[in-house]
Amino acid sequence: MIVAEPKSLDEIKAMTDKYDRILMVGCGTCTTVCLTGGEREVKLMATALRLARKVEGREIEVGEQTILRQCDFEYIDELKDVDSYQAIVSLACGAGIQGVARSFPEKPVLPGVNTQFIGFNEEFGYYTEQCKACGDCILHLTGGICPIARCAKGLLNGPCGGTNNGKCEISKDKDCAWVLIYNALEKQGNIEQFKQIITPKDFAKAGNIRSMDLRKAGD
Repeated sequence: MIVAEPKSLDEIKAMTDKYDRILMVGCGTCTTVCLTGGEREVKLMATALRLARKVEGREIEVGEQTILRQCDFEYIDELKDVDSYQAIVSLACGAGIQGVARSFPEKPVLPGVNTQFIGFNEEFGYYTEQCKACGDCILHLTGGICPIARCAKGLLNGPCGGTNNGKCEISKDKDCAWVLIYNALEKQGNIEQFKQIITPKDFAKAGNIRSMDLRKAGD
């Protein structure tokens, strides 16, 4: 899933300062799971914003809606009464925010979160990065563990000299990705793969303005 962290109330106050009627929109998938942008977080942030304005002696109307996905126009179309608001605050990832912006080009769409990474929900409130979306996956060579995302240096062949008792030199709390890769390949009976040199990746595939067109895949 895509992991995001909430912007501070002060940031959202600053972005919405010139508006008196805003719509706050949550997303029912990734940011709901990471406790950043679901229905509950929309309610909390909307309430906090109203109270902050009240303390300043100013009122603000904050509408609250949460749709299943903001990265899918089918669900964005479910937003109601958008015309009655001056701006929209989206609590989705960057893709979702831009999806809403494309659907309502006449409305300012303001980010309520900072998108961080693609990762796992390890436990309640704790998330770890697992994928850099590099466009050239080598997980079949590394025991299912991504060294680009999980090695601090992004090494394609490791470990480096900084590993110590299975931990990374940047923190004793961080596992060395290449020790994890070794252990995974050993469990899979494929330790010979560890000895193979992985050739440089084509990082051009991780360039900007990427798209994928599967419309003719079945032809």
